[in-house]
Amino acid sequence: MAFHLDAGDSDDNSVADINVTPLVDVMLVLLIIFMITAPMLHQGVEVSLPQSAAADEIPMRVDDPLVLTVQPDGMVYIRDEPVHATVLVERLSGLLAQRDDKQVFIKGDRNITYGQFIEIIGLLHEGGIHQIGLVAERLAANG
Repeated sequence: MAFHLDAGDSDDNSVADINVTPLVDVMLVLLIIFMITAPMLHQGVEVSLPQSAAADEIPMRVDDPLVLTVQPDGMVYIRDEPVHATVLVERLSGLLAQRDDKQVFIKGDRNITYGQFIEIIGLLHEGGIHQIGLVAERLAANG
């Protein structure tokens, strides 16, 4: 829409519309960049997860889950950061205090022992963390 004031001596027919074409171009480029990079974002440390034949995936209630990763050598990570088992509960309690969702997901490598896995779960329970989820890969369909 053009805005025109009758000033009497104004013979200038200026148009005061905003050209949105460059803005749309920039937004489309940003959209494409985010669409390409979003699938590449993952959380935590890469481990070889065990496989499960569970039929359905559990729906996520939060966008940024708190993931605990256990490596085959027994090293424990909170997201990407290595943490010693003696301070694990203290660090998790501090992170969980800032969150509405108190659930912790554990990604344990398929090569860790059952004892290592139970020790970590035991530490979490002793520290008052009871909402624990286990992460596994979906079993590949044969055929």
